[in-house]
Amino acid sequence: MGFGSIAKQVAQIGHAFGMRILAHRRHAKPELTHPYVEMASLEDVFRESDFVSLHCPLTSETQGLVNAERLSWMKHTALLINTGRGPLIVEQDLADALNAGTIAGAGLDVLSVEPPSLDNPLTEAKNCLITPHVAWLAFEARRRLLQMAADNIRAFMNGTPINVVN
Repeated sequence: MGFGSIAKQVAQIGHAFGMRILAHRRHAKPELTHPYVEMASLEDVFRESDFVSLHCPLTSETQGLVNAERLSWMKHTALLINTGRGPLIVEQDLADALNAGTIAGAGLDVLSVEPPSLDNPLTEAKNCLITPHVAWLAFEARRRLLQMAADNIRAFMNGTPINVVN
């Protein structure tokens, strides 16, 4: 779900393992084609995938993207992975689906509230692995973040802004 730079890297790894790669973007961009990636509808991604990996920004359109209805579309053997944003998932719906065996499992490194509250239903859900979202803590990641910030400011000051979000 989503097909930005991180999702493209995940797709490349999946392809290396022989996976058929389906991708969905809210706003299709025909120029973003890859030889081993099939663009698919949201429903087809949920229904046909063995792994659904979320790489979407959090917007009013994507909040609650993974809910009871969409979880019911998934294969009983499927796994859900969220390394994007916690609120992409309705957490109670996912916990219910995991506990009922609607899907096989979930791997999450983001939750709607971090650190999780004691009453978060996912902390007790079956087959749910939650890891801390700390990828930015590495020295290299922080150095890269600061370099990107400096590059953005320099480009803006030169009249050629980069990484613009409209």
